[in-house]
Parts: sequence; structure tokens; C-alpha cells
Amino acid sequence: MPYNELRKDYLLNRWVVIATERSRRPTDFAKQKAETTQTTVCPMCVGNENMTPPAVMLYLKENGEINVTQDPSAGERPKNWLIRVIPNLYPAFSPPKQTEDTAQILKSECFGDAIGGHEVIVESPNHDEDPADAELPQLELVIHTYIDRLRELSAKPYVKYVSIFRNFGKEAGASLSHVHSQVIATPIVPPLVQEELEASKKYHYENRKCVFCDIIEREAKGSRLIDESPDFVVFAPYASINPMEFWIVPKRHAANILDLDNAEVAAFARTLKLSLKALKEVVNDPPYNYGLHLAINEEAKDHYHWHLEVYPKLSIWAGFELNTGIYINTVTPEIAAESLRKAIKPKFFP
Repeated sequence: MPYNELRKDYLLNRWVVIATERSRRPTDFAKQKAETTQTTVCPMCVGNENMTPPAVMLYLKENGEINVTQDPSAGERPKNWLIRVIPNLYPAFSPPKQTEDTAQILKSECFGDAIGGHEVIVESPNHDEDPADAELPQLELVIHTYIDRLRELSAKPYVKYVSIFRNFGKEAGASLSHVHSQVIATPIVPPLVQEELEASKKYHYENRKCVFCDIIEREAKGSRLIDESPDFVVFAPYASINPMEFWIVPKRHAANILDLDNAEVAAFARTLKLSLKALKEVVNDPPYNYGLHLAINEEAKDHYHWHLEVYPKLSIWAGFELNTGIYINTVTPEIAAESLRKAIKPKFFP
């Protein structure tokens, strides 16, 4: 009987047991989808715009063109929208109430108030149009919205990091079923990202090259590769802590998504749709979280490399994981990659 494997993350001081002795097939996690019915009015659906705070950014379709604007300060709100960005009703981080608060934050090394921002991106007028099924032009608009919000929020003097993430399914933390992402701006760099930044900086200093570029080169040749295009690589990470976890990494080195051109946005949308569609097929539309890892400080541009991490919610961390910070993954990254690779189908696209 083979031993389980103990693996360390590429950069983080984080360990995972790849449980080969009790390894499970991805199809073991596929569950019958429960029938869901909408019993309450959805505040994100078309016609209910006045149930939410005014949108700070709107993508409107007018006369065959797409315009970017905001909700009016009073009166009826537009219904011909493609994407709405609204303040979160229950924000984890909030903008400072007075300008002197900002000055105090910048002087202090200890943060008392959760200063920043928290927004919801309503990704489509269609309630159930998640990225696996969305039309590519709509998904491209979502990515453009990510770029727009990152640009605006990262320019705030009190913001040190902008987290862009998505919760899909109730088990993954989505409190509303209408398709949406979230953006949270924080006055600190989160510890996990800070650890990545420090490790990638150290690697760059010692090797004069980007560690993520090296990871791409290595994974593109191995058994954990899921998909590859001229612009992006998709793979199951060597020490994934979640069953069926995968990363989407751009081949072009960049610290964040701010300078993606239209062709790269289109390629990113296609890769995201293709990967999530494969996950949906293999594990029967599981709940998941995804998040962009990026850097907004200029000093990180040479050594950090943005990427998107997708975490299917297929297992529950129990006492050992919570007590030690060491994780047990019952689907090897190699098996996860094989299953998703077989499910990748260009026929998903016209």
C-alpha cells in the first residue's frame, strides 16, 4: 500500500497531505442538484433596482453601444443595464467618513477601524447566468468591471490591497443566488498574499526571474496541466488543499490585471468559462469560490505574477486541519487535472 504524500505549497509555508491511500475519484463528489425555487423577490433582478443602494458603476446598453455611468442620485434607476456595481449593504470594510480619518490611517501602524470598501458586482441581468454558462461578451464585461473597480479602489490613499472574489452556491458562502462577484478594498495586504509577495521577492532576488513564470513552465509540461492557450495556462497546483482546485495563470508576466488589453480579456473570459464548464460537468455544478491574487504596489511588478485560484467546495475542514493548519486532500492534483482535462471541450463555444 503506498504512503500518503506530504507536499508543501510553491511559495507559502503551507503543507497538505495528498491522501493517496484513501484517494477518491472526482465523480465521487458529484451530487444530485436539489430543485430550487425562488420564494422571495431578488433585489438584484431587473425591475428591483430601487431595492439596492445606488450603483456606483453601471454598464448600460444604449442604441447598440455600451456606456459606463452611475445610477442617478434621485428618481427611477435605469433598467437597461448589463452590469451593476453596488455598495454592499453589510460591508466588511467601509470608506473613511472624514478626510482626517485617512490621514490618521496613513500615520498609524495599528489599524483600529476596518477602513476600505466593499462592493457587489451584479454580473448579469439574468438571475442564473454564472460564468460556466454566460455568453462570452457578457463575461468579458465582468472582467472589464474587475479592472475598472481595481483601478478606482487601488488609487485610494488608504487602500493597500483589493480582493476580487466570487462565491458560487450557498455552501460556498453566497447569501444571494443571483450571479455576482464581490470586491473588498483593505488598508493592509492580507497575510496570505503578503507571504506570497515576500517569497516571490526572495526567489526573484536569488534567481533573477519570476517564480510564477517558472511554475508555468514546469506545470505546462507535467501531469497537472488542464489546459493551455497562447495566453493562459490552467493547472491543478502541486499542493492543492481543496479537491479539484485549479489555477488560471497568464503567460505574460504582470503583477495585476490593470494593463490587460481587449484580446487578453477575451482570452481570460474564454479560459475561465471553459474551466468552470469542465468543473460543472465533472462534479455536477459544485459550489466553489474563486479569487484573484494580485499586487498593486509598484515595487512588486518585477517579482509578482497575478493569477486566479478556484476552490471547489467539496470537503469540510475538520479538527486536524483547524488545529494544525495542515490540510488533507483526498483527490490528488494529478487525478483532478486528468478529469478536468478530459472534460475541456472546445464545443462549448460556437
